[in-house]
Amino acid sequence: MPDRFLPSEDLTSLPRAEFAFPGPLRDRLVAAILDGTKTATTGLLTEYEREDEPLPAAGELSVVVDSEDCPVAVIEVTGVRVVPLAEVDLGHALAEGEGDTTVAQWRTVHEHFWYSAEMRAALGDPDFTVDDTTPTVLERFQVIADLRPAAVPGPE
Repeated sequence: MPDRFLPSEDLTSLPRAEFAFPGPLRDRLVAAILDGTKTATTGLLTEYEREDEPLPAAGELSVVVDSEDCPVAVIEVTGVRVVPLAEVDLGHALAEGEGDTTVAQWRTVHEHFWYSAEMRAALGDPDFTVDDTTPTVLERFQVIADLRPAAVPGPE
């Protein structure tokens, strides 16, 4: 894994990258990011609009945090596309590294997340749903620094 993040850069100045909500799903996603399996993610355009946040852009850095809110990696955005949900392609679904092997399977898993009570609460819409025309934000990224402490060698 590349390690281009300069130690002189202040982690607190970088935005946080939170994948899912704290808990088992975030733990799985962060592990997949750290082992290189996960190099993409999908958001909903409505999330960015609700938070009045700009879309990510290629070259931007962010700090991935785990379920305990500890920084574990720095990632760099390598690409962003906004497409209707129906246009999410297999390449993107596979790059999400969550084990989905078809777009239909990927969509089922994502709809389950988007329809969760936590997500609907975060969106402020208890009846939130998606359809083929829902704008999605497809983001590609790469890990540029692993922030986990190095393993401490044991006695030999």
